[in-house]
This record gives sequence, C-alpha cells and structure tokens, in this order.
Amino acid sequence: MRGALLATATTLNDDTADAALAARAAEGDEVAFERIMRRHNRMLFRTARSILKSDAEAEDALQEAYLRAWRALGSFRSEARLSTWLVRIVINEALGRLRRRGAQLLAFDATIDLADVSLENLMEGNPDDRPDRAAMRSEVRALMEACIDALPEAFRTVFVLRAVEEMSVEEVSAALGLPEATVRTRFFRARGLLREGLARDVDHALADAFCFDGARCDRIVSVVMARLNDRTGVVGS
Repeated sequence: MRGALLATATTLNDDTADAALAARAAEGDEVAFERIMRRHNRMLFRTARSILKSDAEAEDALQEAYLRAWRALGSFRSEARLSTWLVRIVINEALGRLRRRGAQLLAFDATIDLADVSLENLMEGNPDDRPDRAAMRSEVRALMEACIDALPEAFRTVFVLRAVEEMSVEEVSAALGLPEATVRTRFFRARGLLREGLARDVDHALADAFCFDGARCDRIVSVVMARLNDRTGVVGS
C-alpha cells in the first residue's frame, strides 16, 4: 500500500488540474485528495468563517465539509469548477451549524433594503466601551477582520469570496446561486460599509493617539511653573 501511495505521489504535482485530482480522489486516491485540500484550504476556511465568525467553528465546519466532499466525489462532474463545488458544500455545512444552534439565518438570495443597512447598527455596543477595540486598533489585520465580521451575512460571504479570495463575479455567482448583478451590488455595498467602519475606528484611534490625560497635564504644568520660579524668583512678576 505504501509503495502505491508513493507511486501516486510522483505522478502528481502542483500543476495537476483540479479535474484530474478530483477524478483520482473519486477512485480513493488519498494523496490526490490531500492536494485538493491544501490547494483550497484557505479559500474554504475563509468562506466558512465568513458565515460562522469563529476560527474554531470554521475549522470544524471545514473538516466536516471535506468529509462530505470525499464521500460525494463520485457525483462531481468535471465540467464544473471544483472550487465552486467545494464552496457550496462548505456553505451548506456552515449554514447547517447555524440552524442547529438556532441562529437566525438570512438566505443569500434574500432581498435586502440597502438603505437601511448601517455598520454602526450592526456592531455590538459602543466601540469606546469595548476594551478589545483599543487592542484591535493596534493591529490592522485584526481591525479588518472585525469589520468584515460586522458585515451582514449576505454581504460578508460575497465580500470574502470576491475581495479576499479574488474570485470572479461569475464564480461567486455560481457558488452562491446569486445573479451576477446581485453579487456586484452586494460587493459594492460591502466595500462601502467596510470603509465606513474602518474610518470610524481610525477616528477613535486618532483620538487616543499621544494621550494627554490629567496626570500628564499636571506634570507639564508643574515642571514649567517650577522652571519659571527658578528663573524669575517670583511667578507672575
């Protein structure tokens, strides 16, 4: 068995097409399936996380989705994109987890009144009241992730697939079962909401920069007055 695996590995490389890998994996080739996972892991993890908003849950969901994909590879048709097929499986697994915990779901194809969507209303509480917000301002990546997490579900996955994973409008449309025009609209709105959220947090960060609290103010005044006394002998003379 080990010799067969090694022989298989030598016939596969980074340039092997997804369709060829899927065909091999459908026949039970675990090496081919491992290559599939490594090739699409990041995109699929980000897809799951865009729905679940938890690294741990996204990882669990992705693992389960891979198991489902392995069992269903015989039904995959090479005329479709493997990445699109996998994204659908991951999305179904992630949404299933939300349903099982009783979370309110918004279908990807649901109609949304864009005028009523505001990132400020979606964030939990006042950013000034959340201790973790101050820490996140020091990490641009963490700040971006927090703002993406705050996007409405229907926008969030479109944004992650389109902007973070750089999938085409056509690919996102196929993966989510949305019209291409809807993908474009939601991506445009998601970018606007993200800019709004980032601008607000930058404003808060600027307000905190070069902190000038009461103790610092008192210290400066005290030092200046002491130096004035040293020079003139009498303050205000």
